Amino acid sequence: MTSRIVSFALALTMAACGTPAAQPGTGIQGTVQAGPTCPVERINSPCPPRPLAATVVVRDGSGSEVSRFHSGADGHFKVELAPGSYTVVGLNVGTGFLPRPIPTSVTVTPGNYTMINVEYDSGIR
Repeated sequence: MTSRIVSFALALTMAACGTPAAQPGTGIQGTVQAGPTCPVERINSPCPPRPLAATVVVRDGSGSEVSRFHSGADGHFKVELAPGSYTVVGLNVGTGFLPRPIPTSVTVTPGNYTMINVEYDSGIR
């Protein structure tokens, strides 16, 4: 009986060693956006990136997916993540090749939301 309890406790301890849990107040926040939005940007006629509602994947250093979320219609998002280094990339939008998602690296520190922009290349040149 004692060996079963020890085995169970050991199994629980090992299971807890997987992906670290997100901490409240720790993660990423920002905007998903596509750009450029004009073929030529002029000083008096700026062409800011446009917000994009998209599904975004967060991967850890080994490439495993740790989170998936959808940005709002205004492109904004806020996601809790455990401290660590991640690659963030949007999934393809629509059926064509554009806009093309661009992977972004981010480091999350304890007790902070790291600001990032998740970028898509619109293909406009």
